[in-house]
Amino acid sequence: MSKKSLSQLHPRERQIMDIIYQVGEAAATDIQKLLTGKPSNSTVRTKLRVLEKKGYVKKKEKNFRYIYFPTIPREKVKLSVLKHLINTLFDGSPERVVATILNSEDINFTNKELDRISSLIKQAKKEEK
Repeated sequence: MSKKSLSQLHPRERQIMDIIYQVGEAAATDIQKLLTGKPSNSTVRTKLRVLEKKGYVKKKEKNFRYIYFPTIPREKVKLSVLKHLINTLFDGSPERVVATILNSEDINFTNKELDRISSLIKQAKKEEK
């Protein structure tokens, strides 16, 4: 399979993929209910066919309905989206991402989370040597 990125999708296609990743798998009517702007059922079904053709989703029949699920594991998508975010908004600097998160007043860390982050940094330093 070719390397796919959600950033290559149109906004509505990305919204649909976001919903599918959040819920795991869903029918077109379920996706339609969760979308903003109240698109028609035929619009959602058309977008799902496009996503299927592009290789982002597959469908299976369940209780006389098609259920759509992602073809790319969530972990791979997370990394792809994160790399895109780092390159696009932070000039390719992971340090800037971490600094932004740690200095944000909107994000509060527990001591346990900060200890875990510290442990991950220590581990990364060991692996670099």
